[in-house]
Amino acid sequence: MNKISSILIRFCLNKYLMATAIFALVLIFLDENNLIRYSQNLYQISQLKKEIKHYREMYEHDTERLNELQTNPEAIEKIAREKYLMKTPDEDIYILNE
Repeated sequence: MNKISSILIRFCLNKYLMATAIFALVLIFLDENNLIRYSQNLYQISQLKKEIKHYREMYEHDTERLNELQTNPEAIEKIAREKYLMKTPDEDIYILNE
């Protein structure tokens, strides 16, 4: 117990250690741009970058598909058959639900 109290007294008497400790507490907890908010902002930035990457990939995929539809009439027929269940007059369509 004496050893702990002597360390605590020595810490309280050293003004440089006290100033450093108070400065660290202000930076970590009390400041408007504290360390906790900084880590939350870094997490949010990483999530937004993932979202940007996802939407960029979707954009590239959709752009390729649009270019294919504009240049290839067979692609238009394929989409009409698959998505809208269109058929030629002599065909039968069977829909299988799993």
